Order: sequence, then structure tokens, then C-alpha cells
Amino acid sequence: MATCMRHLLLTAAILGIAGAVPGRCDGSLYEQLGGSAGIHRIVDATLRRYFTDPRLHDDFDNVNQAWLQPRFETFICHVTDGPCRYRGRSMAASHRGLHIDQARFNAVVEDLQDGMDEAGLPFRLQNRLLARLAPMERDIVTR
Repeated sequence: MATCMRHLLLTAAILGIAGAVPGRCDGSLYEQLGGSAGIHRIVDATLRRYFTDPRLHDDFDNVNQAWLQPRFETFICHVTDGPCRYRGRSMAASHRGLHIDQARFNAVVEDLQDGMDEAGLPFRLQNRLLARLAPMERDIVTR
């Protein structure tokens, strides 16, 4: 990171203006989330909410949390450019036939946001993660 910062400062000095410096030195979103440990905290806090949220009771009633947690962590690791490769079913295949409506989808997102809050994730990073996940809404909401 120090080398990257020196490069950016040198580029700014050469250009004469700091606003013209492209790029960032803060690493991948995976790294910013705290790597594997940070993602574990987020997923753990989020799943506890999913499994206790009365709005989602029917969706998670027959799901094994111990089975889901490592898969969810791998998925988040993958979409944040971490070292994991998600090899599970697509979001469309995973949610096909579940008839998820917008209200239930919104409850999932709210619980995710609360889980990220509990894990101490800054709002800026929450938004970056949500931006990566948002396009999947069309594969999940089918009703």
C-alpha cells in the first residue's frame, strides 16, 4: 500500500493536481470487508436475522444454517473479488419456484444491512457490497 500511495503522490506531483490521479490503493472489496474473517462476521450476523425474522420464517424454516453459512460466505467472497470460487447454483436456479415477492426480498436486504451494521461495516462499504448484489434481484424476485 505504501508503494501505491507513493506512486499516486508522485503522479499527482507530476500532473500538478491531485484530482487527476486515477485509481485507488485500498485493495479489493474482499480485503476492505476484512477478508474471510470479516465476511464470516457479516454472514453470521445476517443469517441469525434471516432465521429469526418472522417475515422470512417460511423461507428459512427448513434450511440448515450450518449448511448454508459456508456457502453464503463463499458466495460473498466470490462476488467481492476474494480468492474463493463460488461453484453453487446460480441465483435464478437457487430461487426458482420459491415465488419470492418484493416484500420478502426487501426483508432479506434489510436483514443483510442490519447484519453489516452489527459486523461494524462502514456505510460506504455496505453500499459497495449491496451494489454488487443488487443486479441479482431480477433472478430472485419472481412474483
